[in-house]
Amino acid sequence: MNSRLAFLLPLLALALPAAEPTVDEIVQKANQVSYYAGKDGRAEVEMTIKDDKGGTRVRKFVILRLNGEDGAQKFYVYFKEPADVRSMAYLVWKYAGDKDDDRWLWLPALNLKKRIAPGDKRTSFVGSDFLYEDVSGRNLAEDTHELKETTDQFYVIRNTPKKPDTVEFSYFLVWIDRETFLPRKAEYYDKNDKLYRTVEATKVETIQGYPTVVESVASDLRAGTSTTNAFSGVEYDLGLNDNIFTERFLRRPPREIR
Repeated sequence: MNSRLAFLLPLLALALPAAEPTVDEIVQKANQVSYYAGKDGRAEVEMTIKDDKGGTRVRKFVILRLNGEDGAQKFYVYFKEPADVRSMAYLVWKYAGDKDDDRWLWLPALNLKKRIAPGDKRTSFVGSDFLYEDVSGRNLAEDTHELKETTDQFYVIRNTPKKPDTVEFSYFLVWIDRETFLPRKAEYYDKNDKLYRTVEATKVETIQGYPTVVESVASDLRAGTSTTNAFSGVEYDLGLNDNIFTERFLRRPPREIR
């Protein structure tokens, strides 16, 4: 090979634009950025639920997360305010692969530990416009993914359920930031191709090097209601103990909640 050509080849390679990721790479990275920052995490959440007449209710809770192997995770949510939900707790064991999550809800007023069936994961999370599934994320294997558009700022992904009879939506679109891979907006469409629900990351900050949603809003366009989650005290890599994420702690909060 000509020595001059051999010298130019690596320079030409550097000058070529980086190849765009595949749609599977985009959704995998977005899922990682959204739900797997650090080895574990903690945040305090103030949830403001707004009804169709403008009235509001506020709930406060703490959420803990612990990453496991191969995508497995555990989540623990403990409610502090108001009095009618105080000491209520929610526990999720999220498994690798396509195995259904295990979910439990502790209702202290009834002295009842309730198992949440897989079919109920797309129901309202404690009366808000967020769903149980929003807390721990939707399994990527449940949908097919198609890159619909690439803009200067976003990858727009269409997600279509593989089992449409098990969900209320026909498909949903997600806008994923091309720089951080953090999803910024999701739009859900019903069986008549009508937009009925949105979830949007309205405020984002970088915390301990991780792009982090510090405010998100879910809106039910049919009911005219919305819910805002404001996150504070966000921390990563705390060294949380796996024992926290057990049914035993549903009835009494661990010290990490206080």
